[in-house]
Formats: sequence, structure tokens, C-alpha cells
Amino acid sequence: MRTIDAMALILKKEGIEFLSAFPTTAVIEAVAESGVRPVICRQERVGVHIADGFARVTNGRKASVFAMQYGPGAENAYPGVATAFSDSVPMLFLPLGHPSAREGVTPMYSSLKSYDSVTKHIERVNSPERAGASLRRAFSAMRMGKPGPAMLEIPADIAVQDVDPSIVDTYVPVKTAVSSADENDVMAAAKALLDARRPLLVAGQGVLYAEASAELTELAELLQIAVSTTMAGKSAFSEMHPLSVGSVSEVMNGAALEYMRESDVLFGIGTSFTIQGMVTPYPAGKTLIHATNDPVDLHKDYIAGHPLLGDARLVLRQMIEACEELLSTRERETPDTAARIAALRSAWYGEWESKLTSSESPITPYRVLGEFTASVDPSDAIVTHDSGSPRMQIMPFYRSNGPRSYLGWGKSHGLGTGLGLIMGAKLAKPDKFCVNFMGDAAFGMTGLDFETAVRSNIPICTVVLN
Repeated sequence: MRTIDAMALILKKEGIEFLSAFPTTAVIEAVAESGVRPVICRQERVGVHIADGFARVTNGRKASVFAMQYGPGAENAYPGVATAFSDSVPMLFLPLGHPSAREGVTPMYSSLKSYDSVTKHIERVNSPERAGASLRRAFSAMRMGKPGPAMLEIPADIAVQDVDPSIVDTYVPVKTAVSSADENDVMAAAKALLDARRPLLVAGQGVLYAEASAELTELAELLQIAVSTTMAGKSAFSEMHPLSVGSVSEVMNGAALEYMRESDVLFGIGTSFTIQGMVTPYPAGKTLIHATNDPVDLHKDYIAGHPLLGDARLVLRQMIEACEELLSTRERETPDTAARIAALRSAWYGEWESKLTSSESPITPYRVLGEFTASVDPSDAIVTHDSGSPRMQIMPFYRSNGPRSYLGWGKSHGLGTGLGLIMGAKLAKPDKFCVNFMGDAAFGMTGLDFETAVRSNIPICTVVLN
């Protein structure tokens, strides 16, 4: 069989359900012949975002793949891949490469060189026999530790060369491995958390990828601690929960802002604590407990008094057990956290009530959000935003309910990102009401891909705030 036929069958072994792609690349036909559904977009960036949204909603458990041609196809896909890298999304990119004889010829566009800074793993399939091993390394890199995108460049001549079918038969899907934090470090962190006057949990998207929302809720309820989420972590903790203060980012509601300012101990779990344009930096003088599965994040932008290196779910379980052990030998007054959050939230919403119910013309976007939140059950929906005003308007007001019921993003994203993300979300969860908020500028950049949703039978809803 041809190399790309073997790779298609291996992708199926890894759980691929659909292939997002833009012609022309022989990978599309090879994958289709294996019985997997191709979804053909109208531009590469949106196709990448479709695969991205699917990966986010499935927590990377299922293979998410985008394929494109070499040269212009790879060039146009770059913004989407940069987006996936900035948000640590585990997905695979399969660009064709120029024929081997043209490798290194100037000025031919090289995916291998150009994408090195926005992928967790990048490799060229330099012989048919190495295709299986290359895919194994890519899937391992995507899923181990902090997730991220991987890329395999397939030279056009190698793609159609024959290979022994045994590389498919002998391929074993990649298993992931996770680790806990040091027990002594966990106990010290637990003591700091229990001694805090006003602690705040900060949940990042690592909680989502680790599927640790239940453990996060258990710890919060055990200690009656307020919980916030990062922009990418929004929905890791139900914002309908009385201990939720909502998301903290460039914009936030009054309860979140108050706790962000007044907290003396921050416990960040599954977050990189990266200072960038879409977040409000935490004030100095706080004790920081920082749990992450990537050592690069530790002490990067903040000094962690209690660094914990490990998987979010396992670390949370360790913290629960450590806190239970400590509480068995000490008395601790139960804080009135839920009542305080409710009062802060109520006061803040009271200040915005006139905007959320305004009858002014032209209609204010806050009235749109007010009607939307009153009409949509957040446990039955997946909601995302686009860059700019829609993101800042919806983040503080919309209250998600359950893991991946909201897709938050914003580290490095172009206008129009939300449209592809919400199509990918619908492919992953066809029973959910999938909604994207975007502005008219974003619509102008990607609006033609509504035709992709119609042609591919992906029923989504988009609200355009003009």
C-alpha cells in the first residue's frame, strides 16, 4: 500500500473520527477510503480551527487532524496552528511537503522550518518505513505532559511510495502517562492553603484536559474556598456553583475582581500563570501555590512559594487527602464564602442591570447577552466568543455549567477563530446547542465558511454583533 494509505489506517487506529482539510492533498482521499469522514473547509485557517474545537471538547482523547497541501496551503494554515500552540491544544497537522528532490531549495516554503516555533513536535516523514514511528512520536508528544500540536510533513513523493502493510498491523496506539507531585511539597502547600485568610483557587485548562473538575469541586467544597478560572479554563468549575466567582482575565465580574485583589493565597491548578495581553496581572504580595505538569511554567512570570509538578487530577486528589489529614487534627472555622460571593455578585449585576435590559436603539450588545443568558440552558450548550469586543462582553456575564460548556481563548488568535471552533465543538458533541459570538470584522474574515457548516451538516448558531 502507499505510505499515505498506511498512515490513514494508523490514524483510524488512534481514534480519528473525521479529517478536517482543504484541497488539494492526497491525504483526503486516503483517509476517506479508510472509512473516515472528510470535512472540507473553504480556507485553511478555519479548517484548523474546526480540528482545534473538536480537540478541546474531547480533551484530546480522540485524534484531531487537519491536512493541507504544501506551499500555499501550509502558508495559509499558519495562524490556526499558532492559535493551537498558544492554547496547548493536542492535535495533528499533516501538510504535504515538496518532493524530496526539492528539499532545501530556495525560496520553496518549508513547513518544517516555518512551523518549528508553533508546534510541540515537528518532523518530516523521510522514508515510507518510518511513517508509523513518526506518527507514534507525534501522538506521544501531543498528549504527554502539557498537550500541544504536532506536525508531520509528508513529502509528496514519499506519500505515494509503496510501504509494507505490516507497519499498520504492528502499530500500537499511544498510551499516556501522568505523575503526581512530591508528597512533602503537597503537605506544605495544603498547610499554606488552610492557614490562608482569604484563599482563591485559580483553575486553568489543565483541569479540563486532566478531567479533574470533580476533584476541583470536591476540594473547594471541603474547604469552602472561592474558585475562579482562567480564560482558557472557563467551565472547568461550574459557574453556577455558589463558590464560583467566575473567570478572571482582561475583564471580569465584581466578585472575581474583589477576590483577585484581596486574596492572600492563590492556588493555581492546571494554569501556566502566563502574563499576556488578555489577562489582568495578579497583585504582588500573595503566597502562590502553583501546580502544573510543565516545569517551564514554574517561576516563569510569578515566583511560586509552593511549586507542584504533576497532573492536575492527581495533584488535586493529593491536596484533598492532605487537607483532610490536617483537618483531622485541627479546628477550622467554616468561612462564609458562598454568602460573600453571592452578595458581591448581586451588587455587581445590579450596577449592570440597566445595560442588560436596555431598550435603547440601536440595541446594545449587553441586552443581547442578557436575553441570551435568560433563554439558554448552559448545561445543554457549548458557547464560545471571537476576538475583541465579543470576548470582553461575554466573559464576565455568561455563566458556564460543566466541563467544556464554554471554550475560552485569547493568547494568540486572529479574528474569526470562533467560527471554526464551534463547528469542531458540534462535531464532538452533536447533542449540544453550539453558539458562537462574533463581530462584523470577524464575520468578514471567515463568513464564507458558514457554507462549510451547511454543506457538512454541522448545525451551529452564530450571533453577529455588528
